[in-house]
Amino acid sequence: MKKDVVVLAAVTTVSTIVAAVLLVRQWRRRSEQRWRHAQRILRKFARECATPVPKLWQIADDLVAQMQAGLNSTQSTLQMLPSCLPSLPNGDEKGLFYGINLRGTNFIVVQARLGGRNAPMSRIGGRCEPISDLYRQEISIPPNIIEASSQELFDWITVELGKFISLHSEGLQGGEKNLGFTVSPTIAEVAASRETAIAWKDSLLGDAAGNKLLNEINVAMEKHSVDKRVFALVDDTIGVLAGGRYYSKESVAAVTLGMGTNAAYVESAQSVVKWPDQTPKPEEIAINTHWGNFRSSHLPITEFDTSLDAESSNPGSQIFEKLISGTYLGETVRRILLKMAQESALFGDTVPPKLAIPYSLRSPDMAAMHQDTSEDYEIIDEKLGEIFEITNSTTMARELVAEICDVVAERGARLVGAGIVGIVKKLDRLSNRISIITVEGGVYEHYRVFRNYLHSSVWEMLGNEFSDNVIIEHSHGGSGASSIYIAASQP
Repeated sequence: MKKDVVVLAAVTTVSTIVAAVLLVRQWRRRSEQRWRHAQRILRKFARECATPVPKLWQIADDLVAQMQAGLNSTQSTLQMLPSCLPSLPNGDEKGLFYGINLRGTNFIVVQARLGGRNAPMSRIGGRCEPISDLYRQEISIPPNIIEASSQELFDWITVELGKFISLHSEGLQGGEKNLGFTVSPTIAEVAASRETAIAWKDSLLGDAAGNKLLNEINVAMEKHSVDKRVFALVDDTIGVLAGGRYYSKESVAAVTLGMGTNAAYVESAQSVVKWPDQTPKPEEIAINTHWGNFRSSHLPITEFDTSLDAESSNPGSQIFEKLISGTYLGETVRRILLKMAQESALFGDTVPPKLAIPYSLRSPDMAAMHQDTSEDYEIIDEKLGEIFEITNSTTMARELVAEICDVVAERGARLVGAGIVGIVKKLDRLSNRISIITVEGGVYEHYRVFRNYLHSSVWEMLGNEFSDNVIIEHSHGGSGASSIYIAASQP
């Protein structure tokens, strides 16, 4: 009897062990299947995002064609609007200038003294610049002011400007009357998402809406006894271009690459059809391309980009921007992670609820994860917990997150590179002249890997023979400083 019990117990134990082994094997097999599925999602996405050099050239050529069509007032996804600046700086401008950069829910007010290109250099942000007495302040705009009339907004901004001038002008002699005023590319998104009374657009010479805004700004200056005058309300990218031209005649284009994106360049007068008849034409005209809306059949669009566009506040528009700007880079990564979590249990059997929140992954956090060089991806682990409350990720899963970030960033950066080459090609300067492209914005400044991919794409497209002809450099003076150069360029 005892022997039978022992045998039965042994059999039961063996059966339990066998069952446990089978369960472990089944769990491993299931985990491997899930992991392989997650990798398939990544490989498919990477293939669809591929930007070999021939494709980059096709995109660059399409950009050139649409730039020309926009200049000729024929059908184009690019607006190609001439700026209202009568001239760009030449580097001889001197004086104490003030500027405002309106960014949507806040604005930056800047003071700087320009001493000309041959002035003694000051070290600013680790770089030597011919600028001194530089002060900058970022001021948040109350929601009730944003949603008020444009005149009320300008009244409020003018009062804050007066406070800034009083605070920082002590001991400084004079101050030029011209006030630079630039509007960042993100303004359009802010205006679209709020019941604001201001329909932001470029202020073209002779344009009634633009002239109305200019008049309101200057009425506010006079009303509040601020001895300044705004001669032009321009896109911030035009200001970045003006800053580049202050430093070099070979500076021919500018790109803003932050939460929004845009590109501007210098065009010869004979190529510009859109110009008011009653206004004298300068020899060179700064063109605002509005390249965020650029479209091409060669752009590498994936299912994640299609769904992002369809669910955005402006479906069908700003397609290029949705592939390259800071607002959308992290969102694309989040959508891929969500699909992996749903279909391959990348972060466990339950999909983390916060992973389903749109735009919760910001580009600075994406950059931090992408550039994580720690052995176990500790920064990625920290960000997953902080943003999505994912606390159970494996090292393999975190490595996959880094790879997704890499694919998204590389695609975006290489598309920007193709756009830059396209602009220089439009100017017929690829093979015979030096062209300087000035870039401003947090994605370019703070996302090192993105910046490296951008530079390398231009080098790959142009090769050893011509790559030295295109020089890409960071903007001068930092955020908001573009408005200073706009002030300096006015008569």
